[in-house]
Amino acid sequence: MEKSTKIKKVLTKYVPSNTEDYVASLFLLYPVSFKIVAPRKTKLGDFRAGRGETKSQITVNGNLNEYAFLVTTIHEFAHLKTWIEYKNSVKPHGDEWKRNFILLMEPIIEMKVMPKDIENALINSFVNMKASSCSDIQLNRVLKRYDSFTENEVTLEKLPKYANFTLGIRVFKKGELRRTRYLCTDINSGKQYLIHKLATVEVKKK
Repeated sequence: MEKSTKIKKVLTKYVPSNTEDYVASLFLLYPVSFKIVAPRKTKLGDFRAGRGETKSQITVNGNLNEYAFLVTTIHEFAHLKTWIEYKNSVKPHGDEWKRNFILLMEPIIEMKVMPKDIENALINSFVNMKASSCSDIQLNRVLKRYDSFTENEVTLEKLPKYANFTLGIRVFKKGELRRTRYLCTDINSGKQYLIHKLATVEVKKK
């Protein structure tokens, strides 16, 4: 089985239908090691530049819905493309990265495979792009609509102030909003943590 076929076979499980060919073409165009990894609380994807004989690496969380997975993958490919072109001479999320992200996303927009609300959120983000898709609250909020939530799961921003919730194995109390994150208190240790307002949490049963 040729490389492109193998890549597309894997991608069909994670990206929207009819986008596999385009995403696979990026893997063939740019030298990179790509890994689908266990969910991480602090990031959806990651890019690490190669050094010497080591290839650059992109990792993406495997639990993302198909649209978030696609946007995150393109986000990281924009980092790779920017690294190839500029190395360390530009900011990680500077104008060069923004241009590359738009350039790589435009073919997908033209395919009309995204729901209209995501398409509109992406186009709006192009106008005044933030440092990352994660910090673009409106885009991230729209992408979250397509997550699969269990009965007790909800985004943190939907919980009332001072509500208790579970994140991982810890129980927290929701506190004040500080820009895009809530200051939450670990019930057991008393330590405080900033947790993103769009984090998926589990409502603590009484």
